[in-house]
Amino acid sequence: MKPAITSVCFTFLLLLALTKSSYGQTEKAEKEIHAIMQEHAVVGLSVAVVKKGDIIYSKAFGLKDIETNKPLAQNDIFRIASISKSFSATAIMQLVEAGKLSLEDDFSKLVGFKVRNPNYPNTAITLKMVLSHTSSINDSQGYFTLDAINPAKNPDWAKCYNNYEPGKGYEYCNLNFNMVGTIIEKLSGERFDQYIKQHILTPLNLYGGYCVDSLDAGRFTTLYAYDTLSGKFIRSPSAYNPRRDEIKSYVMSYSTPVFSPTGGMKISAPDLAKYMTMHMQHGKYKNTRIISRKSSKLMQKPIAKNGYGMALTTEKDLIPGKMLTGHTGTAYGLYSAMFFHPKEKFGIVVITNGCSEPETDELNKVIVATINSLYQNLVK
Repeated sequence: MKPAITSVCFTFLLLLALTKSSYGQTEKAEKEIHAIMQEHAVVGLSVAVVKKGDIIYSKAFGLKDIETNKPLAQNDIFRIASISKSFSATAIMQLVEAGKLSLEDDFSKLVGFKVRNPNYPNTAITLKMVLSHTSSINDSQGYFTLDAINPAKNPDWAKCYNNYEPGKGYEYCNLNFNMVGTIIEKLSGERFDQYIKQHILTPLNLYGGYCVDSLDAGRFTTLYAYDTLSGKFIRSPSAYNPRRDEIKSYVMSYSTPVFSPTGGMKISAPDLAKYMTMHMQHGKYKNTRIISRKSSKLMQKPIAKNGYGMALTTEKDLIPGKMLTGHTGTAYGLYSAMFFHPKEKFGIVVITNGCSEPETDELNKVIVATINSLYQNLVK
């Protein structure tokens, strides 16, 4: 008669079986990701998966730089484009909690010059409208300087406004968040990039930032735009432009677009996943609280009819049957996505530095397919 298996032995065998199962699912996910990359000519891809507050998987695939054939590493950083907006909104919520402003404040009073749709002169544009892209403001005059919308600087300032009443329509607008950055400077007394570092990145122990010269250039991932006519990737050197001359003549509470609050954050996928987890857990990561639970819920609550809240939006087309919260980014050939499920406590970050998908399609096939593979194999 064979001796009975001891409880210790049984536990060991169970853990071994679970490990093999987990490895098998990881192997399947990676095989699918390699296939996705091959199908869509992906240069490099960095991913991170969070479950119940912890990163359960992160890996970098492909190349960091085509010219040197250098492989992408997990700690390499990307300019993540519009996901950056959520950092600005998070900073605003901190200032709201400190009693320095209100979401219902007239934006004109906050920014220091007239921000009022000339078609609706009696309707105040509030900070909340600007944060949710319901301000009726557009990017037609540009967004790299506040001169675009400042009546004292641009004779065509009125073109910055759409012909619908503020608060009653939606148009995604980068100028909104470059203006928000100036508000953060004005009310905190700190330069925008330094505020984000001191009040969000450092408390969460994250490596990243908006100021190029404050970061290790050796960790920058090269971004590539795909030329459909030639079928070749074109390096995007301006993605990490340090803009040193502009910074030398910096004017607090006006020159803020130099750092691009709307899209200039540089960070790695694993660190972005930690930041995402803070939002998924309603303002807290590990033992550090960045914003209150109330503020976090306000950011995630849809304001516009399409589900956009305050720099976070809801998305129902990523994973069938799941309503996710997060944001995407598109610039210089890069695609980024950060989405989480607040109730089921899982989240996924995917960033690519170049692929053959068209740049006009924010939810491109690489992002969608990778998120679904990671969910099906590592989360579900």
